[in-house]
Amino acid sequence: MKLGAVIITMGDRPDDLNALIESVARQDGEPVEVVVVGNGAPVRGVPGWVRTVDLPENLGIPGGRNVGIEAFGSNGSDVDVLLFLDDDGLLPRKDTAELVRRAFADDPELGIVSFRIADPDTGVTQRRHVPRLRASDPMRSSRVTTFLGGASAVRTEVIAEVGPLPGEFFYAHEETDLAWRALDAGWMIDYRSDMVLHHPTTAPSRHAVYHRMVARNRVWLARRNLPAPLVPVYVGVWLLLTLLRRPSGAALKAWFGGFKEGWTTPCGPRRPMRWRTVWRLTRLGRPPVI
Repeated sequence: MKLGAVIITMGDRPDDLNALIESVARQDGEPVEVVVVGNGAPVRGVPGWVRTVDLPENLGIPGGRNVGIEAFGSNGSDVDVLLFLDDDGLLPRKDTAELVRRAFADDPELGIVSFRIADPDTGVTQRRHVPRLRASDPMRSSRVTTFLGGASAVRTEVIAEVGPLPGEFFYAHEETDLAWRALDAGWMIDYRSDMVLHHPTTAPSRHAVYHRMVARNRVWLARRNLPAPLVPVYVGVWLLLTLLRRPSGAALKAWFGGFKEGWTTPCGPRRPMRWRTVWRLTRLGRPPVI
């Protein structure tokens, strides 16, 4: 099984980027091909065997990854599985690529794998990095309903069938959009605690656009993917949860700006999931109303 890796970078972490590339090169088994996408910044100083794509502007996380996918042929067809890795991450184990190959070879229904993200100094996995609704042991692997975009592996057959990441999202919830489409097509998603990406502990709100895009993309996610009766339920639940969390005045203002934008701007094609997919999500522990 042939693997490729897509890494997007804005050129501000050259040492981290090269450490990640080196950790990919150390993987056991057949070498993993690597494409680095310079998202609005030229890629410099990487090993010669790494392919690079320089974009004149920042297309956001999903847009940059989609360019990386196409660097491996239409819908990534030159490889069987693509790894998506954050440029400040690191694969600490040499057998991760082999674990990925084995997982997809052993389970023909498996479409996406989400890795466990752990802080390199403490080994702690943040709660938000366990893609399950209920608080649970990050060391427990299971079927899940979404995945972590910067620490994941996706079968390219899934991309060919359901399409790439939603480039218009730019940042936030693009993984869930792809996950819902994959589940609706009959694919499964696994969270695997033994596939580890080291990544420093961070807060998502460090990004200036966080509150606006989280709100906007929640609405877009519902408008694009949910049966009509569930759209107001999903959006209403997240509105209530946001208010209960009592964000600062500036954060709340940005959130409501994004919420309005989500209703008033185009969200891309609407392909509502089947009700049996709603039931599948519910059985997997996360009904699509939260």
